[in-house]
Amino acid sequence: MSIAMPQMRRSRPSWAGWWFVGPFMIVFTLVLIVPLLYAIYLSLFRDTLVGGTHFVGLENYALALQDPKFWDATIRVVVFLCIQVPIMLVLALTAALALDSARLRFVPFYRLSIFLPYAVPGVVAVMIWGYMYGDQFGLVADLNRWLDGIVPSPLSDTFIMTAIGNIVTWEFVGYNMLIFFAALQAIPQELYEAAEIDGAGAFRTVFSIKIPGIRGAIVVATIFSIIGSFQLFNEPAVLQNIAPNVITSYFTPNLYAFNLSFAGSQFNYAAAIAIVSGVITMIIAFFAQSMGMKEDKR
Repeated sequence: MSIAMPQMRRSRPSWAGWWFVGPFMIVFTLVLIVPLLYAIYLSLFRDTLVGGTHFVGLENYALALQDPKFWDATIRVVVFLCIQVPIMLVLALTAALALDSARLRFVPFYRLSIFLPYAVPGVVAVMIWGYMYGDQFGLVADLNRWLDGIVPSPLSDTFIMTAIGNIVTWEFVGYNMLIFFAALQAIPQELYEAAEIDGAGAFRTVFSIKIPGIRGAIVVATIFSIIGSFQLFNEPAVLQNIAPNVITSYFTPNLYAFNLSFAGSQFNYAAAIAIVSGVITMIIAFFAQSMGMKEDKR
């Protein structure tokens, strides 16, 4: 007597997940992957007056790595992020801790007030501050007229990076503050109760519970800020009209690539500059993320 073995039914692959992921993947491919591949393709060629476009391989990248203007712009941005990013994140963290404390009243009002500059379009924000920075008009010009010219110009060679850093900080403190504030709200209440039982004060609670509890959010905000610093474009591009002798065409890598492509018609070399800048940004952001992950493991 033979015993019939049950037949295993093959499960059909479900495509339901792709109906949800598909629209995003299509948009992601069209707005990121395709332009990136096209930029890489452009960077492998060069236009000449005689003979048209020629394939040059990695020659544009070799020129970019030897370009003093590109490295001047890159070093300027690195110095900018090393100074501006910590200041901005400390201010955002301080604001988030103040909002999270039980001693501050009207929390929704203050949260909205700090976040409001982020809602202002970047170009509009630069125009507002540029009007105040102007030597012939605006707040600084009025102060100089009242104080016999003792107020230094924010658009001079000495203070131009400080002026740009002030604009960027004003714009993005509220954004980072919301990231930190949301992370603070997710800390378990039991930790605060245990700290209160142990007799921990306000400062001990901040440095032993709150800041370690939002370390992941701090790492994320740091990575976003690093990427944003290398993407610096709106601020110098708009202020260049007010201070053309201070802000050069290669003030930042993005501004340099923009001027190469649209003002100099060097699209191939501009693509190489943009890709090299992107790789440098990825390396620095990866390094920051790795350092943050090591701190979390401790």
